[in-house]
Amino acid sequence: MAKSLLEQLPEIVARGRQVAEKILESLEGRHRVGLQTREWVLPSKDSKASDWISANLRQQSLAAVQGGLFGEVQPALGDAGAAWRNRLLYGDNLLSMAALLAGDPETDLPSLRGKLDLIYIDPPFDSKADYRTKVTLPGVELEQRPTVIEQFAYSDTWSDGTASYLEMITPRLILMRELLSDTGSIYVHLDWHVGHYVKLVLDDVFGKTNFLNEIIWKRTPFAGSSKARANKYPVNHDTIFWYSKGPQYEYRNQYLEYSDEYKARFKHFDGVGYYRKTLLKTYSKETEIRLKAEDRWIDPIRDNAYPSYKQYLHESKGKQIEDLWGLEFLDIDADEDNVWEDVNSANPMAKERTGYATQKPEDLLERILKASCPEGGLVADFFGGSGTTAAVAERLGRRWITSDLGKPACMIMRKRLIDQNAQPFLYQAIGDYQVEAAKSTLGRNFRIGDLSQIVLSLYGALPLAEEDNPLRNLGSIAGGGMRTLVYADSPNKLTGAATLKKALAQRDSLLGGWDKVVVLGWNFEPNIGESIDALNDPGLEVLVIPPDLLDRLKKKGSLEKLRGSVRFASLQYLKIKPVQRQRSADGQQENLKVSLANYVLLSPEAINLDDDNRAKLQQVMNVEPLAMIEYWAVDPDYDGEVFRSVWQDYRGNVDNDGDPLRVVTEAVLQVPAKTGPRRVCVRAVDVFGFEAEVAVNVGVEGAQ
Repeated sequence: MAKSLLEQLPEIVARGRQVAEKILESLEGRHRVGLQTREWVLPSKDSKASDWISANLRQQSLAAVQGGLFGEVQPALGDAGAAWRNRLLYGDNLLSMAALLAGDPETDLPSLRGKLDLIYIDPPFDSKADYRTKVTLPGVELEQRPTVIEQFAYSDTWSDGTASYLEMITPRLILMRELLSDTGSIYVHLDWHVGHYVKLVLDDVFGKTNFLNEIIWKRTPFAGSSKARANKYPVNHDTIFWYSKGPQYEYRNQYLEYSDEYKARFKHFDGVGYYRKTLLKTYSKETEIRLKAEDRWIDPIRDNAYPSYKQYLHESKGKQIEDLWGLEFLDIDADEDNVWEDVNSANPMAKERTGYATQKPEDLLERILKASCPEGGLVADFFGGSGTTAAVAERLGRRWITSDLGKPACMIMRKRLIDQNAQPFLYQAIGDYQVEAAKSTLGRNFRIGDLSQIVLSLYGALPLAEEDNPLRNLGSIAGGGMRTLVYADSPNKLTGAATLKKALAQRDSLLGGWDKVVVLGWNFEPNIGESIDALNDPGLEVLVIPPDLLDRLKKKGSLEKLRGSVRFASLQYLKIKPVQRQRSADGQQENLKVSLANYVLLSPEAINLDDDNRAKLQQVMNVEPLAMIEYWAVDPDYDGEVFRSVWQDYRGNVDNDGDPLRVVTEAVLQVPAKTGPRRVCVRAVDVFGFEAEVAVNVGVEGAQ
C-alpha cells in the first residue's frame, strides 16, 4: 500500500536537505556555479521627450558608462566593501542561489550567505494552471506553450502531485535560509492547493518558534463567477506565511490611513489640533491626573456618566494593519460602519499591469518591504514572475535580486524596470547551465566527452576512432556521395570564430579531408552570425543543440527513447544598416544613428507552437521580419565582453511611435566624443526570447 503524503513528508525533507547540503559543500570547490553577465542595463528607453532634464541625465549616464562608474550608483554591501549592483537572473533558482552563495568575482559580488534582509516568494501553487503565453504580432495572435525547459521544470514539480512539489520547494527553502541575515525574514505566498503542506516544511526548515504570522489576503472584493460560488463557499484568498531566521528580526508596524469619513469625526479644535471626545469607561487615578495635566480631560456632562478625553487626529497613525489584508475593516466604536481601503489585486487597467497571469499588486509588496526590509536593505524574489518585488524595491530605495526560469518573465521584468527608469542593473544567466544539467542527468563524475557522444548519436553521427578523436567530440555521416564531419562543441564555452576555424581546419586535413563540417553548439558568441558571414564557406553549417536536450533525456530515461525526436535548429541573426557617426561642431559630442535592416528567426520548428500557430508565425516572418523583435539595445563602446545597454526600445513602449506591436527601427544617440573608431554593438531579443547581436567598427565621418 502506497504511503500517504504525511508518511512521505519526513523522507521528502531529508532528501531536500541532502540536495541542499551537496550544493553547500560544492561552494568550496573549483567547479562551483557561476553567473554570466548578459547585459549591463542602463535604463534609457527611446522617447520623444527631449527636455533638458532628461537629456542631461542621459549625458551623465553615458559619461558614467565611459568612466566605469557603475559601482558608485548604489551603496556598498555590508562589510564586503564592493559596490552593489541590482541583479535580474535568468535560470533555475536553485542554481541562482548556489551562485549567490558562492559569490561572483567577475562582478565583484562577495558571497551573499547571511546577507539578505528579506525574501518574498510567490511560487507556482496550482498543478492545473495554464502557463501558455499569448504573443500578439501585427495582424495575428499566437499561443505559445512554455519553452521545453520551462515545461520540464514544471512537469517535474508536479509529476507526482504535491509530493513532487514539496521535493522542489524544500531544498530551495533551505538555501534561502542560508542567504538570510540573522535579522532577516521570509514571506512565502501560497494558496489552498499546497499551503498547509508547505507550512510543515517551513516549520522544519526555519523552526516553529520563528513562525510569526499567517497572513490572509483577500484578493478581490468579489469571489469569482456564479458557477464558482454555486456548490461551496467561494474561494477568494491567498495565504502568506511569515518566518524570521532568528529571534531578532526587522519589523515596523504598518497602518492604514483613516478614511475621510472617519477624519470628519475629529470636529473639535482647541489650538493644539483637531480632536474627538473618546469615552473613558475604565481608567486609573494616575491616568486621570495625567490627562488633566495635559488639558485632555473632559468632565462627564451628567451624573453617573463616563468622562472623556481628547483624542487628537494628528497623534493617530491610522489603523494598525493586522493579519487580514484586502478586507473591509469596520470601526466598531463608531456609530456607523467605517471602511478602510486595503490591498486588492491589481486593476486590469492599472499602469502597473504587465499581462503576466499571476502578477501581484505593488501595494502588497510595498507593505511587506516597508514592514520587513530596512531602507537600503537587500530583498530577493526567486520566483520573479512579472517583477513586482524588484519594481517596488527600486521605488522604495531597497536593493534587489530577482530570478526566473522563464524567458518571457525575464523580458517582462527587464522592460518594466527600464520603463520606471530604474538604476543600472545586471541581467545575468547561470554559467555552465548545461554542465550543471549534465551532472544532474549523468552523475557528478560525468566527462564532457560523454555528453558529446550523446549529442553526436542523437544527430545521427558515428563517433570517429579514439586515436583520431581524443576529445570524443567528432563524428561522421556518410551518404549521398558526401562525407560529413560533425563537430560537437563543449557546453562550458561559447561557440565562436575560433571554434569555426578549428572545425574547418579539421574538415580539410583530418583523415584525408571531408566535403562538409557541421558544428553543433550549445551556447554561442553573440556575433556568431558575423563570423559565419565572414568565413563565407558553403562547406560549413552551424546548428543549435536543443537547450532542453538533457532534461528530455532525463525524462525519457534512455537515449533510444529520445532518438528521432530531437531537432537541431539553425541560428537566428540580426543585420543592421551602416552606422552613421558625426562629431558636433564643438567637438565635445557625437551623434550615432543606428538602424535595423533585417532579422532572421531561429528555425520555427524549434519554437513550441502547434502547426496552425507556426504557419501564422511564418507568414509574419515573410512579410515583416523586424516585427519579431521584442527588444533591442545599443552599446556605443562595446568592449567585447560585457554588453552595456545605454539605449533601449521595446514593444509596448509608445513614448515615441505610439505603436505597441513594433519597436522603432532607428536609434539616435548623442554620446560623449571619442577619438579613433568606435565599436558599436546592437543586441536584439525576439518575441520568443532568442537573442542575436551584431557589432561593427565605426570611424569618424566628420563634424556636423
